Amino acid sequence: MSALHSDLRFAPARVELERRPDGSMLLRSPQKLGAYSRCVGEWLVHWAHKASDRVFLADRAGDAWRKVTYREALDDVRRIAEALLERGLGAERPVAILSDNSVDHALIALGAMHAGVPAAPISPAYSLMSKDHAKLKAIFELLRPGLVYAADPARFAPALAAVGAQATPIADLLSTSPGARVDAAFAKTGPETVAKILFTSGSTGVPKGVINTQRMLTADQQMLAQGWPFVEDKPPVVVDWLPWSHTFGGNHNFNMVLRNGGTLYVDGGKPAPGLIEITARNLKDVASTMYFNVPRGFDLLLPLLESDAALRGNFFRDLDVLFYAAAALPQNLWERIERLAVAEKGGKLAMLSAWGSTETSPLATQVHFHIERAGVIGLPVPGCELKL
Repeated sequence: MSALHSDLRFAPARVELERRPDGSMLLRSPQKLGAYSRCVGEWLVHWAHKASDRVFLADRAGDAWRKVTYREALDDVRRIAEALLERGLGAERPVAILSDNSVDHALIALGAMHAGVPAAPISPAYSLMSKDHAKLKAIFELLRPGLVYAADPARFAPALAAVGAQATPIADLLSTSPGARVDAAFAKTGPETVAKILFTSGSTGVPKGVINTQRMLTADQQMLAQGWPFVEDKPPVVVDWLPWSHTFGGNHNFNMVLRNGGTLYVDGGKPAPGLIEITARNLKDVASTMYFNVPRGFDLLLPLLESDAALRGNFFRDLDVLFYAAAALPQNLWERIERLAVAEKGGKLAMLSAWGSTETSPLATQVHFHIERAGVIGLPVPGCELKL
């Protein structure tokens, strides 16, 4: 087998096992969970001062990318937070976001959380693919949002009409000047403050709202960094399509980039025919240091990587980590990826995975060691106990 291309820092692969008289087993990390931030907004404030001109977020604007630095993002977030407070939003009046991933989506969500207002990103499928909007109606009945954001109000018009809502343009929020009120609200935002409400798929009925507190999100990233200390060694650059209405894209990936001062390029593609080509175009433009996808995404992307030398070269150029989750990766896909990595980089990539749930925001187990095959979900992260 080929040697590993890079020598990333990992936590030792260790686990404590406690066998109980009833036959059950408790598994936990021997690492104690370290200190974590008070709230997500502390990360943004930190990087806006430490790396103010570094690009934090980017999305497509025609042939170019619209880029927002950490300093610009914090300024916009404070303006949005002030505007939400002016409108009387608070813990009981969340912001509902009916949009795909975008820079504006991120700024709205961060602005809400900065002010102590829960953000509720809702899967666009409930708005755009449903005829009766039954799931969206059920969600709005639970949420009773104080403000609704839709990137394209015309596209979401039938959904907005179905729930009797009107979308607020982001320009209206950004026109507000932030002041002492937003700083006071941010100072009060603490570990128990509700940060997000994420909704389950509703595959067995009505979607359930899962409360994510600030503590859940910041502790989760501390768990991730203790298993993967390499994320603190250099700011990650990530091109990612995974939806922010789901915990994988919205909590694991987005927050990992923000916590560690990285750059997130929003990929408007998806793992579907006709859309995977958008992903390929973005990956040909921007070289990720870490790449995340679901098995279906790798299945559709691999033929393009195998047939396009320019895409393949840029994809692997700076890549240190390839990560899959949300389903089992077929071993034949694993082996095809490895062959490409060895040919392009002269060694195998760190191919990693993890396991969790919306309720654990999401990390519960993590692969923080080199593995030779698909199907390994890793060991419990610090601060998370597993019972078998």
